Amino acid sequence: MSTSSLTWTEGTTRVAGLDLHIVRGGSGDPLLVLHDEMGQPPRLPYAEELARDFTLHMPAHPGFGITDRLDWIMTVRDLAGWYLRALEELGLEQINVLGFSLGGWLAAEMACQSPKAFNKMALVAPAGIKPPTGEILDMFLIVAKEYLESSYLDPSNTRDFPTICPEEPSPEQVELWECAREEAARLTWRPYMYHAALPHLLARLKDLPTLLVWGEQDPVIPTSAGEAYQQAIQGARLEILSNCGHHPESEKKDEFVGLVRNFFA
Repeated sequence: MSTSSLTWTEGTTRVAGLDLHIVRGGSGDPLLVLHDEMGQPPRLPYAEELARDFTLHMPAHPGFGITDRLDWIMTVRDLAGWYLRALEELGLEQINVLGFSLGGWLAAEMACQSPKAFNKMALVAPAGIKPPTGEILDMFLIVAKEYLESSYLDPSNTRDFPTICPEEPSPEQVELWECAREEAARLTWRPYMYHAALPHLLARLKDLPTLLVWGEQDPVIPTSAGEAYQQAIQGARLEILSNCGHHPESEKKDEFVGLVRNFFA
C-alpha cells in the first residue's frame, strides 16, 4: 500500500470520563502510540511508514494541550491507571504499544500494573528509570524550543525537524508546548523524570516481548538508562543506533521503522 492511499481520522472519543483526542490511521493490527513530554507531535513520516502495516491509534494525553486535564492524575502511575481503563472501554486490550520518552515510561507503568495489557512493547528512549551514569536533561531549565533543539544530535540535518520545531513557531504551537511542559512538571517533578520503584516492578514483565531503542548520543536520557531497562525486563532487547540523539524515529527513520516493523510483525 502506498502512503497516499492511507486514510487518517482525527477527533475525540468519550472514554473513561474524558473526551480523549485520538488520531487514527493505517491498516492491519492495532498499534498504540504514546507521545513524549512535549505533547502530540504532527503526523511524521515514521508514522506514515508504520501505517502501511498497522492501524495506529495516537492519543493526546490528558492535560498535554489538546485533551483536557484530569485533576486527580498527579503522577505517571496515575496516568497509566487511567489509560488502562480507557483501553478497556475502547476495546484495545492485548495490543502492541510504541512509547516515546515520557510515553515510553507511561507504557512501562501500564504494563507493570497489567502485564497482559500488551502483546508486545517497544520503548524509545523511555524516561522512568534514573540513569546509573549521567543525568536526564532538565527540560525546565530551558525554554521549549531550546529543549527540542537540544534533543537532536544534528537538527539542521534532520528532515523532520522544521515540522517539529519551526524556526518561527505560531502562538498556538508555543501554547501547546507550554501546556505540555506544565503537565509534565505536575507528573514528573519530584523525583524528576523517574520512579524509584520502577526497576523492581518491571520484573513482572518477563513474558512481555520488549524492544528498547536508543540513540547512542542521546542528550536527554543517557544510554545507561537503556541498559538498566534491559536488565530490569528479562529478555528485553536493546538496540542502540549510532549517530543519533533522542529521536531515532526522525534522526534514523528508515532504521527505526525497520526495527519496529520487524519486532511487531
